[in-house]
Amino acid sequence: MLLKNTFVHHVHFWLKNKEDKQRLIDGLNTLMPITHIRDIHIGVPADTNRDVIDRSYDVSLLLLFDDKASQDAYQVDPTHVIFAEEYAKPLCAKVVVQDCVNI
Repeated sequence: MLLKNTFVHHVHFWLKNKEDKQRLIDGLNTLMPITHIRDIHIGVPADTNRDVIDRSYDVSLLLLFDDKASQDAYQVDPTHVIFAEEYAKPLCAKVVVQDCVNI
């Protein structure tokens, strides 16, 4: 199925301490009630091993929004701000975000 009218926000997290993985996942789960999010996927690297696959991250977050305005509203939503301050910033050594839209 071709996704239309979709703003994709994909975030990869590298933990400072691998033992904090479940704590970060618990934090990501707090984002689920945010109404601006259309779909959410929280994952860890799959057991796939090809040269083009980067499995160096610890946890990923894939969010689908209806449009950029919804994604912008998500960024300032208090629940997201709390997640960033209480989970992502203290637990992560690196965070990479990739946003994309339909062509």
